[in-house]
Amino acid sequence: MRWGVWTAALAVAGCAAAVPAYRVEDGAVPARFAPAGDPARGKQVVTGRDSNCLLCHSVPESGARFMGNLGPPLAGVGARLTEGQMRLRIADSARLNPDTIMPPYYRTEGLNRVGEAWRGKPVLTAQQVEDTVAYLLTLR
Repeated sequence: MRWGVWTAALAVAGCAAAVPAYRVEDGAVPARFAPAGDPARGKQVVTGRDSNCLLCHSVPESGARFMGNLGPPLAGVGARLTEGQMRLRIADSARLNPDTIMPPYYRTEGLNRVGEAWRGKPVLTAQQVEDTVAYLLTLR
């Protein structure tokens, strides 16, 4: 898959090594990966350099000057998608669309060209995924 380079470039050293299995049901991951997320921390994840969401998505009221347009704008995403649908898109959007250019932020298996230091480590921790979901739910 072509996401390996993205994963290596975006990965954060020191993330938890093993990603537990999760259940996908009707295009969503219904169960949380960690305790309920914090929207303020989630905004930091979305607008920060570790996740690089702003490379592809415009984010309302982010304060960022330059935002990408490869992915859909995140304005109103909290009204369009459920918590579980957002969780799956962040964890591994390829489960919904194998041709997506969005990197898998919580998948560690089946990737190519991942730097040795990041192999087996997700880009985002379970808590960062939940924080991001909590923030995106506020974008109505």
